[in-house]
Amino acid sequence: MKAYLGIDVGSVSTKFVLVDEKEKVLFHSYFKTQGRPIEAIKKGLKELEGFIKRHNPKIEIAGVGTTGSARYLAGVIVGADLIKNEITAHAKGVVKFVPNVRTVIEIGGQDSKIIILENGVVTDFAMNLVCSAGTGAFLESDMIHKQQMGHKIEDIIAGLCEGLARNYLSGVGKGKKILPPIVFLGGVSENVGMRWAFERQLGQKIIVPPYNTVMGAYGVALLVKEMKLEKTKFRGFEVSDMEITCTSFQCKGCPNQCEVIEARIEGKVVARWGDRCGRWSNLNYD
Repeated sequence: MKAYLGIDVGSVSTKFVLVDEKEKVLFHSYFKTQGRPIEAIKKGLKELEGFIKRHNPKIEIAGVGTTGSARYLAGVIVGADLIKNEITAHAKGVVKFVPNVRTVIEIGGQDSKIIILENGVVTDFAMNLVCSAGTGAFLESDMIHKQQMGHKIEDIIAGLCEGLARNYLSGVGKGKKILPPIVFLGGVSENVGMRWAFERQLGQKIIVPPYNTVMGAYGVALLVKEMKLEKTKFRGFEVSDMEITCTSFQCKGCPNQCEVIEARIEGKVVARWGDRCGRWSNLNYD
């Protein structure tokens, strides 16, 4: 039984999704990265391996795709057949559930994005990677002062939700034509207060589809399935028990002096990336 694995490694959370030939989700997991992406990837692989052993040992991983801020690292560790950006991955996944989607609001713990689509194709997008005002981190703001002034907890929370929605729309969504159907994704989409706040400010119904917190992983799993691979580069579950290290060095080959990331598995260099010219990343490490 062939199955396709999508992995989305972000700064706050790591997501795994396994789909079958009919694009049905067989397995999905969502857990905190905790600033240790290598350990998070190993943990996800262990969980998936355990699931396969318990439920269907005949499942064969026929392709792997990675996305998220640590997609290159994840791709090197697991042996990805496809490495895709978050915009493409999220768009691919969401169209499966809401084919006529026009706007995607995605808010994670440390970044947020907006994706504009026409007939299932991305026509525009914007991302916020710098300011926490339009991300989930805003919801962790200090509320002690307001509490000491006697404000009700529910009023403070409502204010935070309204503030985050307003900051998102005036920042990430600035200049974008936000048309329905509007889909809300990411960890923050689980917050019913945030759903309410966006509906209140946009005057539109907000759709939260299935697998809303793991949509990037789902989308990249669909993308790698479409490649119709004859053979996958997947390293196998045993990689979760291997020693994996990442270091960096500064290339002196030209004035750019790129910082090159070097990954090793069991002491052997398996990949380098981060150089602009390909001097290190294009080498064959097999």
